[in-house]
Amino acid sequence: MNDVFKGNFTQQEPISDEAIEAAVNVMRSGRLHRYNVGEGEDGEVALLEQEFAAYMGSKYCLAVSSGGYAIATALRALGVAPGEPVLTNAFTLAPVPGAIASTGGVPVFVGVTEGLVIDLPDLEAKIKATGSRILLLSHMRGHICDMDDLMMLCNALDVQVIEDCAHTMGARWNGVLSGRHGVMAAYSTQTYKHLNSGEGGLLISDDPELMAKATILSGSYMLFERHLAAPGPEYFTETKYQTPNISGRMDHLRAAILRVQLRDLDQQCARWNVRYKVVEEILNDTTGLTLINRPVAEAYVASSFQFLLLDWSEDAIDDVVARCLKRGVELKWFGGAEPAGFTSRYDSWRYAPSEAMPDSDRVLKGILDLRLPLTFSPEDCAQIARIIRGEVSAVWQAGCA
Repeated sequence: MNDVFKGNFTQQEPISDEAIEAAVNVMRSGRLHRYNVGEGEDGEVALLEQEFAAYMGSKYCLAVSSGGYAIATALRALGVAPGEPVLTNAFTLAPVPGAIASTGGVPVFVGVTEGLVIDLPDLEAKIKATGSRILLLSHMRGHICDMDDLMMLCNALDVQVIEDCAHTMGARWNGVLSGRHGVMAAYSTQTYKHLNSGEGGLLISDDPELMAKATILSGSYMLFERHLAAPGPEYFTETKYQTPNISGRMDHLRAAILRVQLRDLDQQCARWNVRYKVVEEILNDTTGLTLINRPVAEAYVASSFQFLLLDWSEDAIDDVVARCLKRGVELKWFGGAEPAGFTSRYDSWRYAPSEAMPDSDRVLKGILDLRLPLTFSPEDCAQIARIIRGEVSAVWQAGCA
């Protein structure tokens, strides 16, 4: 009990001097609005969109105010109608079903496996039961399902896939970047994501008609030709008259910070994975604790760590969380009956009632989540993992699980 971790689980790395200087230059200009540019200037937002599209290998990119806004914009671009069922993961964060509800759609939750990914047999059954034409696939906490099998299923049943890649920027499935399987993909640049602008989002697609709609939805007015990673003007000829403005643009200040960070994304992803593997190695073979199997095809980016206390009592899980916190380690429990902080589960969202899913409920009840900010060294992560291992073992050996 003398080993107490002293780090801060919400402290991110500082913004680099280069990014700060880029932001200061924007502030000195006074031109923060994305369409407020000088003669001959492209602007930081348009350049970020161009650079992110190049990184992702996508034709188009749109920078917006948040990841949740990016998701809702994708849903609106696909024409979600009031009352229309939209499939999504039971294991996700509140902004995902919230985005569906904001369009008038009805979330239909699909089960989760012990690998913390969407349950494909349940997905197939619910596509057929609901007739849904859209799956909003959340790569929750960075876990990627078998995208080859998922796309084969969705293509066969004529379901369009929007990927929520808030936790998988830079990750890959079978060598393909996360976000390049579906018709559109949304990313977050909120503080705890892989790029940090406080708030922000990016939306990509290869579909010119969908991206033209998304651009107008974002609040481009008739200034869409100032975009460097948008479809050609011919795709806006009718769309500009038919699509409402639901303003949610990114500003030059955030884009300037993000452009610098994007250049180092691959290096940062590698640093996160080093920390993840340190924790994984120490927690391996801890009695009573289940690690998440990461498939060989999944090249993940692990800015957080999850494990399961399957079939433990609520009191025992509470005890583990409390004991770890006493030693400075903050675990978030997704299985709690009441939402807390960012954790919640599908039965918390009472605006979107769902039938019970006992197999998924068993998994959700046992999920514990740990942030791994890059301010932690590998040695810090080893200390954290030893504390978790010790407290899980102590509760297990006491026969409380």
